[in-house]
Amino acid sequence: MPSKTAKPAAAATVSKAASAKPAVKPAAKAPVSAPVSAPAAAPVAPAAAAPKAAAKPEVKPVAAKPAPAKAEEPKKAVTQRQGFKANEFVVYPAHGVGQILAIEEQEIAGAKLELFVINFIKDKMTLRVPTAKVANVGMRKLSDPALVKKALETLKGRARVKRTMWSRRAQEYEAKINSGDIVAIAEVVRDLYRSESQPEQSYSERQLYEAALDRLSREIAVVQQVTETEAVKEVEGQLAKSPRRGAKADAEGEAEADGDLDADGDSDDTVTDEAA
Repeated sequence: MPSKTAKPAAAATVSKAASAKPAVKPAAKAPVSAPVSAPAAAPVAPAAAAPKAAAKPEVKPVAAKPAPAKAEEPKKAVTQRQGFKANEFVVYPAHGVGQILAIEEQEIAGAKLELFVINFIKDKMTLRVPTAKVANVGMRKLSDPALVKKALETLKGRARVKRTMWSRRAQEYEAKINSGDIVAIAEVVRDLYRSESQPEQSYSERQLYEAALDRLSREIAVVQQVTETEAVKEVEGQLAKSPRRGAKADAEGEAEADGDLDADGDSDDTVTDEAA
């Protein structure tokens, strides 16, 4: 009988141990709630960063001040200078007719300089001319229709050939071509023109004639708003109306040219003339 009483005691201890186990499990759940309290400390960091963001707007007004100065620069390129405007056709003595693309400002050696940007379409060349030196280089506006008419009438006159050495006459012709005067250029075309019945031109004469014809036809084409081909035909039509030189004058001119070549001793010119 004593043994029976011992069994219930052991069972009681087992039940107590079983009842003690649930007490341990709630203790393990308690640490799970600890991470939940950790995010409560995180909102403290944005509160410290808020004052820094508020200090940034103080720098923005300083960067906005240079903006108005940039807006004023394009206005200078559109302005008119020395009576010339952008997109206007002008005559530059050394190169003929060109078009002003813009009036720009550049800084050279620490100094600001205004320049005309002139484009010569046929020559595929762009030239920059200081606005202050326009008068010195002889740049001018296109000729009036009345002046163009006078140049065309000049072509119908009689050729005037001076009895001087060809080298001197060539220099005079070049000076007239580069003068930019449309009437003077027409005189060169008239004096160097040769019809089909007249002897052929020498190489140097043909070069000067073509240069003068090109300058004259370009300006006529722009003034009359026609193509250069039509302008050349008009020039040649006026030349056909000019009185032809007699055979004696032609013979004298050839003899004079031969004498000039011998006097100058320029054998190279003689070779090119024969080749031409």
